[in-house]
Amino acid sequence: MKRVYIETYGCQMNVADTELLLGLLGREGYVPADQPAVADVILVNTCAVREHAEQRVLGRVGELKRYKRPGTVLGVLGCMAQRLGARLLEKAPHVDLVAGPDGYRALPELIANAVQGRRGADVQFKPWEHYEDVDPVRLDQGPTAFVTVQRGCDYRCTFCIVPMTRGPERSRKLEEVIREVEGLVARGVSEVTLLGQTVNSYHDGRHDFADLLRAVGAVPGLRRLRFTSPHPNDFSDRVIGAMAEVPAVCEHVHLPVQSGSSRILKRMLRRYTREQYLDCVRRLRSAIPGIAITTDIIVGFPGETEEDYLQTESLVREVGFDDAYTFKFSPREGTPATRMRDFVPDEVAGERLERLIAVVREVARQKNAGLVGTVQEVLVEGKARRGNLLQSRTRTNKVVLFEGTEELVGSYLRVRLTGTTGATFSAVPLGERQLAVVG
Repeated sequence: MKRVYIETYGCQMNVADTELLLGLLGREGYVPADQPAVADVILVNTCAVREHAEQRVLGRVGELKRYKRPGTVLGVLGCMAQRLGARLLEKAPHVDLVAGPDGYRALPELIANAVQGRRGADVQFKPWEHYEDVDPVRLDQGPTAFVTVQRGCDYRCTFCIVPMTRGPERSRKLEEVIREVEGLVARGVSEVTLLGQTVNSYHDGRHDFADLLRAVGAVPGLRRLRFTSPHPNDFSDRVIGAMAEVPAVCEHVHLPVQSGSSRILKRMLRRYTREQYLDCVRRLRSAIPGIAITTDIIVGFPGETEEDYLQTESLVREVGFDDAYTFKFSPREGTPATRMRDFVPDEVAGERLERLIAVVREVARQKNAGLVGTVQEVLVEGKARRGNLLQSRTRTNKVVLFEGTEELVGSYLRVRLTGTTGATFSAVPLGERQLAVVG
């Protein structure tokens, strides 16, 4: 029996790719290993969005080489592998193979060659590749699952490496997505999150994202439907209408803004202004009352002045984000932003990041405090990381912890929120639980 150990870094798309890898290698007789020491093949599925992530991965790959024994193969996959290609083989002599997100079908051959001492790489873009014939091996056997519906990106924001690591945008056929979702529901999944780099620009040649939401939302037994990450420019009236009208679509959207300054947004090539972003928020809230909105924000982008930064602060307050992922600008080799000359000093960017985090937390704390005492429907996802608590989630993506037994995992409960730390809630269940699968 051959064993494969995979470590995954980065976004949920990478986690979904790891599940594909396990399915693909499973057809070759590999079974998952829990630790590298017992594996015949050790793979690291990587992220390239920020330099820190790459350095962390390079360090980890250096640590993993101590588990190599005669016949053991060590490989680097994913976005960082795509970006560096064969250069990674030169930089890390202990790495036997490199494969980008479109090169996973080559893994059996790359592994066989590596066992014979021939190192290799596959980093060619394959615009047709969706791995439709590969059944993913789900890492989480709980009630939720992620389904990739789109790969690549055509937007080419000046700070972003994704178009260079995942290639041009392409969408799966709607019928294939429905087939996968139906299979998940048959195995007990009741909540699905659709994945794409700019997921709401989905179009398979006949169907757009609104069609996809309506079709997936109509799958019998699917109770909740989410998606990530959309682009503000692709929230057409059709998409917002589908979000409002399909009962399964949850009242939460992660809506990356990146900056509150129209001047910086133009330099980022985000293709919208501050006012247009705010109009998108208004349209979403008008159609879907009570919708929770989270976002991504970068500080310290080249040329950002104190006034630009303060416009970002004011946007956070004006929108009233439920939460935000905040980052310092990280220059990525090959992106247009690296050619801009007016870099913000690191200490200035760091200080702005600290201030922004404080504002985000203040706004989120105020919003969450207003929810204490309300009754919410939650899906019980599993055991919490601390204490004898269960972790659950509201339709608006709020994490709720409460006391309960594991037999509740996968079921829906009505709970009363009793308190908040600012990020998570405590609660007490009300009444009887509901079965996870309905309809």
